[in-house]
Amino acid sequence: MFLTDTHTHLYSEAFDEDRTLEIQKAIDAGIQQFFLPAIDSTYYSGMKALKEEFPNNVHLMAGLHPTHVKENVEEELLVVQNELKSGNYCAVGEIGIDLYWDKTFLKQQQNAFAIQIKWAQDYDLPFAIHCRDAFDEVFEVLETLQGPYKGIFHCFTGTYQQAERAIDFGLKLGIGGVVTFKNGKIDQFLKEIPLEHIVLETDAPYLAPVPYRGKRNNPEYLKLIAQKLALLYEVPLEEIARITSENSKKLFKL
Repeated sequence: MFLTDTHTHLYSEAFDEDRTLEIQKAIDAGIQQFFLPAIDSTYYSGMKALKEEFPNNVHLMAGLHPTHVKENVEEELLVVQNELKSGNYCAVGEIGIDLYWDKTFLKQQQNAFAIQIKWAQDYDLPFAIHCRDAFDEVFEVLETLQGPYKGIFHCFTGTYQQAERAIDFGLKLGIGGVVTFKNGKIDQFLKEIPLEHIVLETDAPYLAPVPYRGKRNNPEYLKLIAQKLALLYEVPLEEIARITSENSKKLFKL
């Protein structure tokens, strides 16, 4: 049995003291593939170093995170564009809209989101969507542009209706630690979504699953998320691992 983490920030400063150890622990625990979304231009060197250290396990995305869309958005997008030209990336991400922290740059976020979706289409790559307090705004951009789309609605925390809408756009639902939270809500309807539309993620070092909620999320905790899905869907853990890993394999063309 092996699992795939479709969204993890292993290059984060949170892992500076034990990064290699934690990744190796996860690999030994059966988590074989790690997909690293970008945040902004300052992180690419760390991401590339991890790819060199774990060439068969680590895969990179290029993109500008919506909370890092600021006054220098054009410079940052130019970096993303140049990185994509290198051909060393399996997806565009993470991209999207975040209105939780700051609404100042909403127009710039929408524009950057649309531009990066277009690049994903140009390069025939999937994309990873970040959406926080912005479901309407994200869906509006997707409706305005021309599909079809392929990608992941990362850290999905919406309603059943929003899940259906995301799937209608051709997107997988990225399910992480929130599914283990008492107030996470998605556990109430998730089993109504066929497993073919689901991929797993940690979003490490963020959103650690129960019983580690509030602490650093480690890559090996992906197994706890998979175990929760096995309970919800009433199928063996091996089945969750097989189907979700196969979904990600097809999506990222591994």
